[in-house]
Amino acid sequence: MLSQVGSTSQKQKVGELSLFTMSDDKILDVVYATHVHDDDSFDVDSMLLVVENIIKRSSLIVDNIVQGTQFHTETIDEKPPKASFSSPLCTLKSVCCELSCKPPGEEFAHKSTLGILNKLSKYSWDAKAVLTLAAFALDYGDFWLLAQLNQSDQALAKSLAILRRVPVLLKPVDLQNRRQEVVELNSLIKATLQVTQIIFELEKLTSYDPKDVPALSQAMDHTPVDVYWAILTIVACSTKINILTSEEDKPHDLSPYAQKIHYILNKLKIHLIICKKQIEEAENYRKLRKLFRTPTEIMEIFKALIFTKDNVQPIIDGSTSTMVTIDVLRKTNVLFFISSLDVTEEDISILIPVYEATKNDNRYNIVWIPIVEQWTEELKKKFEDLRTKMPWYVVQYFSPIAGIKYIKEEWHFKGKPTVVVMNPQGKVENLNALHLIRVWGMKVFPFNKTAEETISNDKNWIGLVFNSVDPIIQTWIKEDKYILFYGGKDNDWIQQFTKKATALVYDSIIKEAKISIELFCVGKTAKAEEDLGTIGRFWTGIESLFFTKAHKQVDQVTQEILKLLSYKNESGWALLSKGSTVVVAGHGFTIIKVVEELEKWKEIVKEKGFELVFKEYYSKVIQSVHHCSRLDIPRVAGKVPETVNCPECLRTMEAFISYKCCHIDGPANAHY
Repeated sequence: MLSQVGSTSQKQKVGELSLFTMSDDKILDVVYATHVHDDDSFDVDSMLLVVENIIKRSSLIVDNIVQGTQFHTETIDEKPPKASFSSPLCTLKSVCCELSCKPPGEEFAHKSTLGILNKLSKYSWDAKAVLTLAAFALDYGDFWLLAQLNQSDQALAKSLAILRRVPVLLKPVDLQNRRQEVVELNSLIKATLQVTQIIFELEKLTSYDPKDVPALSQAMDHTPVDVYWAILTIVACSTKINILTSEEDKPHDLSPYAQKIHYILNKLKIHLIICKKQIEEAENYRKLRKLFRTPTEIMEIFKALIFTKDNVQPIIDGSTSTMVTIDVLRKTNVLFFISSLDVTEEDISILIPVYEATKNDNRYNIVWIPIVEQWTEELKKKFEDLRTKMPWYVVQYFSPIAGIKYIKEEWHFKGKPTVVVMNPQGKVENLNALHLIRVWGMKVFPFNKTAEETISNDKNWIGLVFNSVDPIIQTWIKEDKYILFYGGKDNDWIQQFTKKATALVYDSIIKEAKISIELFCVGKTAKAEEDLGTIGRFWTGIESLFFTKAHKQVDQVTQEILKLLSYKNESGWALLSKGSTVVVAGHGFTIIKVVEELEKWKEIVKEKGFELVFKEYYSKVIQSVHHCSRLDIPRVAGKVPETVNCPECLRTMEAFISYKCCHIDGPANAHY
């Protein structure tokens, strides 16, 4: 719905509604009926240049005569139209007829606007606005040119001025009384020119691929309504001039038109800024894609990734808090730490050992690139606080970075921290090494694909994940003990399992068989705000492991990780290991059944061994218990695989999209 800006002094109606309370849809229905097709042959660009020149010069004359300023029209920088441009004079005069000598009021203005639209039916929407403004400028410029010449002794100018009723307005008494009205009129004409200019500029942007400028379609959908209001305002201004140059003093308030046109102007300015930003991002995106196809030097890549055009700035050396040139990155391997300002101290701490190990090696550097769409003073303060916690290089660039589209689309950045590893030639060695670093640390330095492939065959993932949860687990692993890990979202299930598992551990037959089992509960709740707690570290480690293996051939370790990850949001789960080797991992319903039915299988332990008996009974139970497997993968964590096979039956899992909000600062996370 258009904003209501009508005044109580103007209550003439169009049908049952005031123009200023009519909806966009209702106006669209009316104006679309006047539109036939677009005539692309008309030179809108040249016509708009001529109109701009006339209105700018006329506005200066108004200021000089009415307000006593001393601006010289010679100082205006004019752009000439094309030499081949020919003014459609007959069309302009026809439009002038619809503008001239109309009585005040919304109904008459609306009727004249529709008359103009019908006469300009074959022109594009931006051309309709430009031609109407040109017809108005024909009289408006003529009037003020004569007003200027009237002050000289040119007899012809004086005579023409009399016919134009210039002296009526310029009488000292009348001019004094009507000065404010003339100033407001002049201001409204300039605002309407701006609206027309932006409509024309947006029309020119339609030459770009719509995928590059998604915001443009919304602006263009509204163009007919904006053109209607621009023409209506021109009609109202023409009527106001007629009143000001007559002996009558008819009421004709332009304030509702001014409010409406300024509302449209502000809206169009925002649309134009967004569209230009999207175009710049698209152009930078194509530039970066070209650079990465033929990489040459990492510093050139960095410049194109961060800075727009020639606006290259120094970066901060976090170890000394001093500014240094980007030359420090030349011919080095760089770990780009990319994040929003919601990055946590734990995220930062993951890179500290890497920094400590490489700070004296001039072949390696770490650079933090903060991703911020719109900087504010509050965000700048938050940035300052965060950068003091980072001893490595920091990009301080309080504008959206040039390569933001590339980072989001090609590097799959969705808000969560990521580490992109790049060699001195600007070639990406790893799109997100943060998962590797989080799980293996410096064991996989320098975090390229070769190092990742080497370590991916390591089957000791139990120790890797659980060591960050509790160091005692490494001791149990070294002692090759059985460890029963368990957790879940249902506290009652956890209490039941703890009771039954404890009974298993201390059962006389199990003890007699010299089976040593340690119990480890991974927390009692699963809340996102506990990122620094046991549960947060555990599941973050599991997810990181998943992403290091997600795009590789599925092996036994990947299946084990997938299975455990599928239990993340279940009421209960458990995993039995022998040292670092997984014996079995299962849903809470199945594992608790195995444990509580201990009496049915414990007698066989001495004969077959605890591990084999446990696995066999679990296989028997799982055949009688059916449940659907669900795998929640945070989209913000990296590139999500297009398909995932079920960790239980190996069928391709169905994909759904769900949304999650934990009511804390930062964007809601989308999950599959």
